Amino acid sequence: MRVSIVVPAHDEQDNLRPLRTAIKEALDGHLDYEVIIVDDASRDATRSVAREIASEDPRFRLVALARNSGETAAGWAGMKEARGDLICVMDADLQNDPRDLPRMLERIGEFDVVCGWRRRRGDGDGLVRRVSSRVANAVRNALSNEAIHDSGCTYRVFRRECIEGLQLFAGMHRFLPTLFKAQGWKVTEVEVANRPRHSGRSKYGVWNRAFRAFHDLLAVRWMLSRWIRLEVADRAGQGLLDEAAAGTSRDPR
Repeated sequence: MRVSIVVPAHDEQDNLRPLRTAIKEALDGHLDYEVIIVDDASRDATRSVAREIASEDPRFRLVALARNSGETAAGWAGMKEARGDLICVMDADLQNDPRDLPRMLERIGEFDVVCGWRRRRGDGDGLVRRVSSRVANAVRNALSNEAIHDSGCTYRVFRRECIEGLQLFAGMHRFLPTLFKAQGWKVTEVEVANRPRHSGRSKYGVWNRAFRAFHDLLAVRWMLSRWIRLEVADRAGQGLLDEAAAGTSRDPR
């Protein structure tokens, strides 16, 4: 199956070429894939570097946003541009290892959505980030009745049908597994590596990782409480419209 890899990027000029190399070394000859780099109105040369990569390699494409819109919007823009049967979302900073993607894809079929779980985070993150993430995950799971170990890990792969009819809002990328489950899709987790950032600085601190995410969590909790869950118990009758579509309509008189 064809895989579209969506890479949201903001001020990641020094990471894109190493990421391209890592993706090609891990996937060439194994997967039919494309990579969509979404430049979220970077202040550095991210867009020009991504454009150069796209001109050099037909597997890579650039989508540039007109204004800085955040990670959810950048990821959403890439998903809507995706042409593959499966969609993978991956960070641009090389903390996500492309070599983990084939193992994640092995679970598609049994599941519709496979999420990365950074079970061993010591190499890639400092103590403050690990502790704040653990607390945030516990609070999210408690308030959303969820059991995802690492909802902050945005390394995921899913069927493109999962996003049909889905509308995202700012900050919702953290809660995609929960929203997918609410639509009836089967979700699982696979352990993935958590490597140190290759270059540049993280865009997240305590404020937007914990406090802002908690605000978003309350919105998701409200959405889940109002979610319409339909289950049809029975059906009967063919109907005139079905007959007409089949070319067997009768005069109802």
